Amino acid sequence: MTNKLSMHLDVDDFLPATEDEKRYMVQMRPSTTFFKDGVKRLLKNPVATASFIIIVIITLSSIIIPMFWPYSYDNMLGVNPGKPVDASYNNLSPFSYGKTELKRIEAGEKVFPHVFGTDSAGRDYFIRVVYGTRISLAVGFFASIIVLVIGMTVGSIAGYCGGKVDLIIMRIVDIIYSLPDMLMVILLASVLKLTLGPALAGTALEKIGSNIISLFIVFGVLYWVSMSRLIRGQILSLREQEYVLASRAAGAKGSWVIRKHLLPNCISVVIISTALQIPNAIFTESYLSFLGLGVNAPMPSLGSLAADALNGLSSYPFRMVIPALVISLIVLSLNLFGDGLRDAFDPKLRA
Repeated sequence: MTNKLSMHLDVDDFLPATEDEKRYMVQMRPSTTFFKDGVKRLLKNPVATASFIIIVIITLSSIIIPMFWPYSYDNMLGVNPGKPVDASYNNLSPFSYGKTELKRIEAGEKVFPHVFGTDSAGRDYFIRVVYGTRISLAVGFFASIIVLVIGMTVGSIAGYCGGKVDLIIMRIVDIIYSLPDMLMVILLASVLKLTLGPALAGTALEKIGSNIISLFIVFGVLYWVSMSRLIRGQILSLREQEYVLASRAAGAKGSWVIRKHLLPNCISVVIISTALQIPNAIFTESYLSFLGLGVNAPMPSLGSLAADALNGLSSYPFRMVIPALVISLIVLSLNLFGDGLRDAFDPKLRA
């Protein structure tokens, strides 16, 4: 029997571990991070994964296709300086050709087809749909970034400071939140369009257009309130945690605590809210473009293309159907992807 009080070392304790002992000591589940674990859960959701693939395909197509497509979104076919306008290019059906192109085909030349035909001005409709998709996606992504930055900043300050600061900020949020969204968007877009137009003349922003700048200002003024309320609620529940109190007791500044402790623990809410904000921004841009308050002509967006198609709805219904389908596909895919992100990254929804 071994004496427990003996100072002699037991040589058996230093023998190499057997394979069974190693397997017993190794963790049953390998260590992972919050992001990796969320991605794994997201990939197990086939609907969210398919929606993400569709979004990537549409985005890459809107960027790559205009690089090699032979027609431009603002190129009016049949209009040549010093020559009469060739009206045969106007309102072409899908995969149809104008008179000049038919002569070139008869002469043995290869002419690239108009996949979706042309519009009333003789412009290739396919490239206008592709370019309009690019504009709508760009507006949606950049508007969501603006909403994220403003909402996260305001919500963090209100949630961390509390007291009178929180009271004042949240009363401002409640006032903005109570305003009718679409009415304020239309009013602001109309006023800013008249105000920014002369101010942008001769600047680098003139090519972008006053309407796009107005859209970004509208999103920055109105659409950050939901994000700020979500961030505030999360920070109110996190600021009393032990690690936050320890940081404050150690002399850490409020901005450091927010950046290093509070916001990283709100990342799931931030990701989900941003993903769900993008389709809302795209729909709002399309709605304003449909009303004539969106992008400046001849630059297309999906909403302006649908508005232009109203004039020939009975004769050329596909011009309305195509941008409407693209808008529906983008918004539906982004919403399903946002729901998948919520299921994957929200700890409260984990089984």
